[in-house]
Amino acid sequence: MTTLPVHTHPQSNRQTIFFISVLTIIWLIAYNLIQPLANWVSYSALHLRQDSQLGEAVAFFLYDVPKILLLLSGMIFIISIIRSFFSPERTRALLGGKREGVGNIFAALLGIVTPFCSCSAVPLFIGFVEAGIPLGVTFSFLIAAPTINEIAIIMLFGLFGWRVAGIYILSGLTIAIVAGWIMGKLKMEQHVEDFVWKVQRKGNVIEEKLTWSDRISQALTSTREIVGKVWLYVIVGIAIGAGIHGYVPETALISIMGRQAWWSVPAAVLLGIPLYSNAAGMIPIVSALLEKGASLGTVLAFMMSVIGLSLPEAVILRRVLKLPLLITFFSVIAVAIMLTGFLFNWIL
Repeated sequence: MTTLPVHTHPQSNRQTIFFISVLTIIWLIAYNLIQPLANWVSYSALHLRQDSQLGEAVAFFLYDVPKILLLLSGMIFIISIIRSFFSPERTRALLGGKREGVGNIFAALLGIVTPFCSCSAVPLFIGFVEAGIPLGVTFSFLIAAPTINEIAIIMLFGLFGWRVAGIYILSGLTIAIVAGWIMGKLKMEQHVEDFVWKVQRKGNVIEEKLTWSDRISQALTSTREIVGKVWLYVIVGIAIGAGIHGYVPETALISIMGRQAWWSVPAAVLLGIPLYSNAAGMIPIVSALLEKGASLGTVLAFMMSVIGLSLPEAVILRRVLKLPLLITFFSVIAVAIMLTGFLFNWIL
């Protein structure tokens, strides 16, 4: 395929840089105002007590809804810009052209060093599918990116040394590779929502040389379309997570995960699924659980389920995955995390 050279003018480039700069400043200001504004609305405007369950739930909801929507919008925009430099054919050559097992390993390793969270699941999934990357390889990346978290690695290293941190990395990598490989072997492509394949067909029509203005225009269009499809799912998922965040007592979690019964790991994973937090938010919870006598494997399984099996991610992914594929995806990860928890409890 031949393309004609595109000549850009300095004036156009300056306008593009100015537009991106203004957009970035607005985004940063809005993102930094979320926390104080959520607290002001919750505790000053609504006069809720800061130590009350309702106050914590409302503040959590008012903080996380705009935060996730802003992160989602920003992530889609950035990914769309980056994706504009790589044609589907080029990306397919990078991952899709490899044997599925090798592709799973490569995707999982890429996910470790990529700081994506659950809010980026939809644009990442659509981008991988658009590039023709196999479904199982795509899932290996989606599992590794949030599950193997750099904050969790640092925390585990500080508390327990490299042995435990290394086992955490290895177990997370194994989960991503094996779970993705299993998902690929199940051949469940028919359970991906139809509009995703339509995006793929449109993306494969022509490969062309784009200007920066073209890339920004396409990224804005993609951001508007995808956020328009998932925003309600995001709000519903965070509302459920906020209710649990405010009303589930920490003592109940400690009483379950502090026991050495065989069912403590599965119970911890099931408890972690509806909760919503990132690794930074899990650090004080993990520390409190360990101080109360909870076993390390059970606590790590809980933390990995909160990060890797979060309800908001499930709700967001529901927009691009039909229910059978979504259930299978989360079931495979849940089983793998349970095995990791049992392994830690056995080793330590």
